[in-house]
Amino acid sequence: MLPPVIAAVDGSAESLAAADWAAREAVRRERPLRLVHVWNWHPRQDAGEPATAAQRHLARRALRQAEERVHRTCPGVRVEDEQMEGPATAALLKAAEQTDLLVLGSRGLSGFTGFLVGSVALGVVARAACPVVLVRADEGPADERFPGDTGDVGDVVLGIDPTGPCDEVIEFAFEAARSRGARLRAVYAWQPPSPIGLGAGDIGLLTGPERAEEWLGFLSAVLQVWREKYPGVEALETVTEDRARSALLRAASGAGLLVVGRRVTDRPAGPRTGPVTHAAIHHVGCPVAVVPHD
Repeated sequence: MLPPVIAAVDGSAESLAAADWAAREAVRRERPLRLVHVWNWHPRQDAGEPATAAQRHLARRALRQAEERVHRTCPGVRVEDEQMEGPATAALLKAAEQTDLLVLGSRGLSGFTGFLVGSVALGVVARAACPVVLVRADEGPADERFPGDTGDVGDVVLGIDPTGPCDEVIEFAFEAARSRGARLRAVYAWQPPSPIGLGAGDIGLLTGPERAEEWLGFLSAVLQVWREKYPGVEALETVTEDRARSALLRAASGAGLLVVGRRVTDRPAGPRTGPVTHAAIHHVGCPVAVVPHD
């Protein structure tokens, strides 16, 4: 049996938006949707039965509200629900082990100040073994297209480094584009090396246009195998001389989905998202999928 798409809900507007997005994705993938509510648990707090009963009541209400909403907006989805005890990050990481897609909410503040991504969401994104999608509270269905629908759908934007391509991240992006009938745009931002770091073979590539052309050919070669695997997906490459963060924020404007990677490491400092992914989940307006890779 295929695992469900899981969305965390707590009654907030952002979690309801996440449930909506997850419901549409579950229909595309022909999977059930599991709505999960984690009720707060503090190991130092001795909560009695009345408190536990109240928490369960609030959890049931949040789940029922989310179920009613997704049935209105996506009536074809199969829905199940689950209550879990916290702490929230640990519980959601456990839920992530039961799925290949976890969806969480993030709150929009403004186009200039970015988005509020709480410590729970950040902790899950940095540690989950499966892809995690963050959705804003005011996110519309820009990435939605079902059979028979017409009109434009937002591009799936893939942030990629062709010097270290990650099959998991590229496949997620192509599959997302295929299921939406969307165009895929692969974006790579490069910066000219300092003269100190140049190798013998780099001397002829010092000019910007020549170096850009070289990177474009390199990126096209990396994507060729995926074009052959997904012949129905229109895939475009963009290379730009810029910082990766700035290039992705610009490319994701008006997109339906941004896909970025997170390298899985055993660093002593613990899991982290990396500066580019960190910037994306705080400042990009569309849903952001963070895909772990080796």
